[in-house]
Amino acid sequence: MVYGKERLRQGWRKKLYIIIFESDTWGGKLFDVVLLVLILLSILTVVLESVSSIQEQYGSLLVALEWFFTIAFTIEYILRLISAGYPWRYIFSFYGLVDLLSILPTYINLIYSGTRFLLVIRGLRLLRIFRVLKLSRYLGEAQTLQLALRNSVYKIIVFIGAVITIVIIVGTMMYLIEGPENGFNNIPVSIYWAIVTITTVGFGDITPHTTAGQFLATLLMLLGYGIIAVPTGIVSSELSKADKASNPQVKACPSCKPEDHPADANYCRFCGVQLHRPATGLRK
Repeated sequence: MVYGKERLRQGWRKKLYIIIFESDTWGGKLFDVVLLVLILLSILTVVLESVSSIQEQYGSLLVALEWFFTIAFTIEYILRLISAGYPWRYIFSFYGLVDLLSILPTYINLIYSGTRFLLVIRGLRLLRIFRVLKLSRYLGEAQTLQLALRNSVYKIIVFIGAVITIVIIVGTMMYLIEGPENGFNNIPVSIYWAIVTITTVGFGDITPHTTAGQFLATLLMLLGYGIIAVPTGIVSSELSKADKASNPQVKACPSCKPEDHPADANYCRFCGVQLHRPATGLRK
């Protein structure tokens, strides 16, 4: 019995696999480009359908286009299942789930109206453009950013916990100071005001009227400007660490001090002095 890629060597299934899952051939590139164009047009159709004036005038045309794109993507999904060496792996992969979710809303809309607008999830399918246009170098940068965000998770959680504590305390104080007569009907509403204020959004639907309330609001606004910089600094620090980890550098030249030598350099490219490598491992 033949398994894996060996099964794909059996005639038309192999050719279909190369066209659909690979972009190194002319047919594969054409398939991916056409697919990306259809995705963009389908998203545009969903967006236009949400505009009432356009919906009234071109509603039937938009519905027909929506079904055209859905049927096209359904056929594509079936072809992917047929040509995949292991269909279940594709089904439960990231792209497999996105492909499935991009066609389900139209069919579900036959039972529950309004779900068709979830078709904008097709936008995730545009991630294939990195493979089509050979932008693999951007994937490396994306991995660096992902690593920085992952390393920042615990610090950001602590930061968010501190912010939540502040808005609860300030919201409660504002409820006691202003009261329902000034729009602060209860503590949850006051906490909502505190969140809007500390994030410097300032909707203006609820505002303090007393001197004490305005003073507290001023302090919270000033605190908000300082808080905005905290997560930026956390992520920036981790991003710098991740970048150094993915692009290791040797120590500075002991003579002329530049620090942009590649990791495999033995001598300074400016003055020729031998470079000192950073210590690795344990000292003997």
